[in-house]
Amino acid sequence: MAIVDVRILVEGASDVEVVSKALQGLALGSEYNITISAIIPTTNVEIAKSAAAGADLLIIATDADRVGRDLAERLFNELSEMVGHIERMKLPLGHDLEHVDVELVRKELKNTLVRAGLKTLQLLPGYMELRKELLDVKGKYDQLANDYEALYKEYEDLQKKYEELHGEYVRIRHENEGLRELLNKKSRPVKIDDAWKNLFPAEPTPEERLIAIAVEKLGLAGKVIVGQGYIFAEDKGLVDELLKTVYLSLSIREEPPKPPEPPRKEPPKPSEPPEEPEVVADAEIKPDDIEGLLKGL
Repeated sequence: MAIVDVRILVEGASDVEVVSKALQGLALGSEYNITISAIIPTTNVEIAKSAAAGADLLIIATDADRVGRDLAERLFNELSEMVGHIERMKLPLGHDLEHVDVELVRKELKNTLVRAGLKTLQLLPGYMELRKELLDVKGKYDQLANDYEALYKEYEDLQKKYEELHGEYVRIRHENEGLRELLNKKSRPVKIDDAWKNLFPAEPTPEERLIAIAVEKLGLAGKVIVGQGYIFAEDKGLVDELLKTVYLSLSIREEPPKPPEPPRKEPPKPSEPPEEPEVVADAEIKPDDIEGLLKGL
């Protein structure tokens, strides 16, 4: 059983001697399981607060006159929230140990302790009820603590799953963005008229037959599909290049050929007179020249 801490508050040093003398005839430890841990001689409230704080029982021992009663009431009001219980004890008038009846003080002290114990017993049912409520609250607290641990573990598991799902979500989102970009790059079937007008708004749309022929001639079969008024290719740029080629072919076919230019006639050159043989006057023919001519013949 725990020892009850009792402190006694008196008005002065002479009262300390009287109370100490009275305590000598009391077996407080064996009879009441209490100990008087301090006798405090002061009328100062702040000093009393510091000295009495935490006591299980505080006995305010003052004179029985009006001044003593007023002091006891003031200390009671100031200290009631700082100790477990406060009990008032009346000291006989006079502070001279030789003229004070110590037995009377001892009896009053014992009665004060008994009175405090009886008042405590009156509080026992309320204490037991509070104890029961405390045990109930403790049981609920323990249950809530167990529930909290279970919920916290579940929270950690859910947090782990969330992180895994979030990572999967991010991965799938990136894949979808990549697929979306790929789909945006891919061409979809479009009407031949729309594709043609997009490139050549002022030109009439050619027959589908002509575009199909161009596909075959250019070796684009399988890469470009034409039919039902639509044209399709995985690469939209291929459709544009095909239509541009068709446009160029039609432009060349429809352009009329230029007539040949008539030959340019040059004025006739004046005829040159025939060369006349050169006549050498008084030419001298030598025998050697004649012999050479004959050899040439």
